[in-house]
Amino acid sequence: MSRARPALTPWLLVSPGALLFLGLIVLPLVLTFILSFHVYDHTTGIKNEFTLAHYAAVVSDDYYLGIFWRTLRLAALTTLICAAVGLPEAYVLSRMRDPWRSVFLLVIIGPLLVSVVVRAFGWSMLLGSTGLVNQLLQALGFGTAKLLYTESAIVIALVHVMLPFMVIPIWTSLQKLDPMVEAAAWSLGASRFTALRRVVMPQVSLGMLSGSLIVFGLSASAFAIPGLLGGRRLKMAATLVYDEYMHELNWPLGAAIAIMVLLANLIIMLAYNRMVEARARRTLG
Repeated sequence: MSRARPALTPWLLVSPGALLFLGLIVLPLVLTFILSFHVYDHTTGIKNEFTLAHYAAVVSDDYYLGIFWRTLRLAALTTLICAAVGLPEAYVLSRMRDPWRSVFLLVIIGPLLVSVVVRAFGWSMLLGSTGLVNQLLQALGFGTAKLLYTESAIVIALVHVMLPFMVIPIWTSLQKLDPMVEAAAWSLGASRFTALRRVVMPQVSLGMLSGSLIVFGLSASAFAIPGLLGGRRLKMAATLVYDEYMHELNWPLGAAIAIMVLLANLIIMLAYNRMVEARARRTLG
């Protein structure tokens, strides 16, 4: 009996989290996957029959493929901008001293304390035809720019929302890096840029990997920002699924779209994960 208890202890400790994960994530995904194969009739609703027509319709229709391409493209662009902005920001933050480090860390994570809907409405007012951005462009002589209900507006708002998810993992990786390693590179004649590129970047590649995966996944599944800043015509995957569920009432087609977006995200993220980890292993030995 005394030997059995230690063997069961890990299972007992992880069982609450495992049950929560199964009930809130795995089970809904399984039910959504099963629902995506049901036949839908506009007069009678969902039938207890199975078909592959929904997947075939999504794959063969340029309308759906165009929305998928826009979703993945804007998510990748958001991730790239967040990486370009987040790496220097995290580097500067890691070199700060208290209390400024705490102040600027609060500024970085501040957007997370405000609802996404509130932030989206704020950007809609800033990017509108009478917003502050257009007034500034007019004052600089660039004329009126149509930013609201465009892809640019979606990317701007997504970068603002997702940037903390990129900065925090990179900053955490930088906290584990010995500053003397970078100083040693300087003493051996390397410039600051070379030391950053050859010494710091390989060390924080895994932190950037974590941030990139989080930002890409959240951007590809974003709903509030594309819905409010993209309008009815500029759809992304999440808004398309919402329309199929709530407006068209075609739940099987919406489920099929959701499953295909999930699979596309997983394939891209796993491929990116392998590529970055392989490069990090080659660089760090």
